[in-house]
Amino acid sequence: MMNKKLSVIFLAGLALLSSCSVWQSTLRSTFPYNATLTIPRTAADNVVLSASGTAQSFDQNFNKQGTNADKVKGVRIVSAKVVSDDPSDFNLGNLSMIKVYLSKADGTGEVMVASRTDITNLVGNSLVLDIDNSQLLDEQVKEPKLTIRMEYKLRDHIYVNAHLKIVLGLRANP
Repeated sequence: MMNKKLSVIFLAGLALLSSCSVWQSTLRSTFPYNATLTIPRTAADNVVLSASGTAQSFDQNFNKQGTNADKVKGVRIVSAKVVSDDPSDFNLGNLSMIKVYLSKADGTGEVMVASRTDITNLVGNSLVLDIDNSQLLDEQVKEPKLTIRMEYKLRDHIYVNAHLKIVLGLRANP
């Protein structure tokens, strides 16, 4: 009797994990998209500028081959963060505003996913952004490559090239 219950539970769990949509949604929700963007030391202050780069994610190897990506639906942003990568002690308070966009590699389908307009002078080297999860990102994440674009405004002139890592957490419905 106990073996039958365990067998049924095991088979149900195996069926759940092996279904593509659940597997792909779990992967999508586990691995964030990252991009390192550069603010050049020659960037002007007090004007809106832009930097972009290709987004990287561990799950790109799993869900974009074949038709598995078509099973992922209801993708939304759940977290966004900016971290100083090089120099690691770069003060993000040098920025007065950040807006982060996610798009297909060719720039189409661009959606603003996060922003911060109230950055304080001494925020440090890590900053959590306010997310905008009102938009579905299904079409973007089905692409083999994505672009992360950051609009920013420098508060004052900087004297080093600042490499910032953007980390976007996404979640999908099975």
